[in-house]
Amino acid sequence: MMIYLWLILLALVVYAVFKRFYTPKYLTTLTQEDFIKGYRKAQLIDVREPREYEGGHILGSRNIPMSQLRQRANEVRTDQPVYLYCQSGARSRQAAQFLKKKRGVEDLYHLQGGFKKWTGKIKKK
Repeated sequence: MMIYLWLILLALVVYAVFKRFYTPKYLTTLTQEDFIKGYRKAQLIDVREPREYEGGHILGSRNIPMSQLRQRANEVRTDQPVYLYCQSGARSRQAAQFLKKKRGVEDLYHLQGGFKKWTGKIKKK
């Protein structure tokens, strides 16, 4: 009986790790160079919490924290590309999944490695 519990636990851990790092086909992961090339013609959304955003964010980005995305999803236009980023890339993947499923957004991109790997211009509050 104990072995079954361990197998179930292992399966749950493997699934959680997979979900965290798997990037779905509808989301394009961009290097910083490619992100810079396109984000000025798109909606640039930082899905980190306000405290993180105020500590420094990509110039021109708008803060819609992952924790508020459900309530604020209608602020994201479906007719323009959406460039997402967070600290490491995990929350931006979650945000993309939500926007695809609930808003029907097709043109989704996120920053490889997230803000912690960003070396471009930033703004602090």
